[in-house]
Amino acid sequence: MRKGDRQLATNRRARHEYMVLDTFEAGMVLTGTEVKAIRDGNASLNGSYARCDGKKAVLHGMTIQPYEHGNRFNHDPDRPRRLLLHASELQRLHVQLDQKGCTLIPLDIHLRRGYIKVELGLCRGKKLHDKRDTLRKREATRDAAREIAKYK
Repeated sequence: MRKGDRQLATNRRARHEYMVLDTFEAGMVLTGTEVKAIRDGNASLNGSYARCDGKKAVLHGMTIQPYEHGNRFNHDPDRPRRLLLHASELQRLHVQLDQKGCTLIPLDIHLRRGYIKVELGLCRGKKLHDKRDTLRKREATRDAAREIAKYK
């Protein structure tokens, strides 16, 4: 995500559960009520993932709550949504996803120049000891910052 982008939803568990090897930015094919609901903050990335074959990428498991003023034109909250990527990116992703243990996880949804974009992470699952190491490093950094602040 770049400076000036407005963050609309995040997948907070993704960076805890997975090691992010690479990131991609993709557009999404959305209906009008989905766009309005996401701008209102009614999107959830918990448990979502993306699948990629050679020709297209699809985001599964993302929930967008119905827009409250959408009446009969509202959308299905759990429908799969097509991702818009360049053909070269799709080909590269297809090759990388064939590796054992790699998966495509949405990290956040943000607004860039009026368009809703999703940041995808090419991820590998963390083992329990990796999660403990991450927590230990974060705690050590926090303690060091606390000590430095004490002597300022």
